[in-house]
Amino acid sequence: MDIGIAILIIGFAALVAAFLLLVIGLVYSELMNSDIPRGVANRWKLHMVHGLFVGIAIVGRILHRLGVCHQISFLRWFVACFLTRLNPVPAGLRVKDMKFSDVPVRVYEPTTVCDGLRRGLVYLPGGGWVLGNKDSVDEVCRHIAKETNTTVVSVGYRLAPEHRYPAPLDDCEVATCHFLSVAEAEFSVDPRRVAVGGDSTGANLAAALCQRLARREIGHLLFPCAQVLIYPALQMADFNLPSYQQNHAVPILFRGRMAFYFLQYLNGDMSLCQDVLEGIHVPNELKPRYEEWLSPSNLPAGFLARGYDKHPTPEYDGQVYHAMKDGLEHEVSPLLAEDADIQKTPPTFILTCEYDVLRDDGYLYRKRLLDMEKDVTWHHVAGGFHGMINFFNQRWLGFPSAVQVLDCVVDYIKKL
Repeated sequence: MDIGIAILIIGFAALVAAFLLLVIGLVYSELMNSDIPRGVANRWKLHMVHGLFVGIAIVGRILHRLGVCHQISFLRWFVACFLTRLNPVPAGLRVKDMKFSDVPVRVYEPTTVCDGLRRGLVYLPGGGWVLGNKDSVDEVCRHIAKETNTTVVSVGYRLAPEHRYPAPLDDCEVATCHFLSVAEAEFSVDPRRVAVGGDSTGANLAAALCQRLARREIGHLLFPCAQVLIYPALQMADFNLPSYQQNHAVPILFRGRMAFYFLQYLNGDMSLCQDVLEGIHVPNELKPRYEEWLSPSNLPAGFLARGYDKHPTPEYDGQVYHAMKDGLEHEVSPLLAEDADIQKTPPTFILTCEYDVLRDDGYLYRKRLLDMEKDVTWHHVAGGFHGMINFFNQRWLGFPSAVQVLDCVVDYIKKL
């Protein structure tokens, strides 16, 4: 072998080895920063899955800094190629990709005989507004459609950072209104029994959409009969609620990562991340109102059992506010909507998980709805963590607790 080629091979091998050592070291460091309490269901498996996701994220970050590709593009590619697999369509179900007014959707129609019109569900995938798509919730939508004899529409809304707020919400509105207008004629679905739902940031979009539709009061279209909110992200005014403090390092959603997702959705300026986490973007005149809605005193005693520190009132920075003010609007933070908007929302299902930074968002929204005497069904998963539903029926990535979450959703939808 030519000595020059041998040197190149040795150099390349050394480079690969150094890269792997760097990734391993960074993964180890990240894992040491995680904290999975003993109460989490299947905690050791969650450790393993978290390690995989951390490794993927680190490689994406390195490639991003080298100018090879955007870290989010790498994450999407890896998940699509290695962590997403579409199984054959089971008997009793018809699945079709189509478009509703140019918005991609996937429709799941039960083929069993139905006495009359079916109910419908428009499902909005989570994923921090940057990762979720129709494939990521395919198993979830199949299960709901089959178990509840419901026609489910999964919406492939545009993703950030390429398409920021309000583009994803606009797509969800277009797809939902289209479905409501053709539900009976084209899908034999009763438009008066069509719910809207989603998980995580998909639940954020569902809640924001219901408020938007209620405010517009479009006379020629019916309104969603319910909103199904699975561990929803509902506000970006306070990242120091008890659940954010208690679960700040619990996979799969760290406290800082939630701020990252909000920023990607709004403007992509990551330099504001620490400012947002501290809360200096909230104007002084809004703080009394937010305190009323977000106070830990509104939470059940069990949510405070693991302790929390009252966060000192941060000093307001007007420059940060002007860069982030859309994040405090009701279409990004539905929990911060006015009472009149909350009053118009449909019956609501809310699911929260104990070991989730978003736990308190869901509960506090429940309280606001109950204060307005709205119909609310709340289910709390004591051993649950954020993102559980995405592991439903995912072979070696599966978690038994994901079945528990989905069963609660199925039971609620059957009653619509």
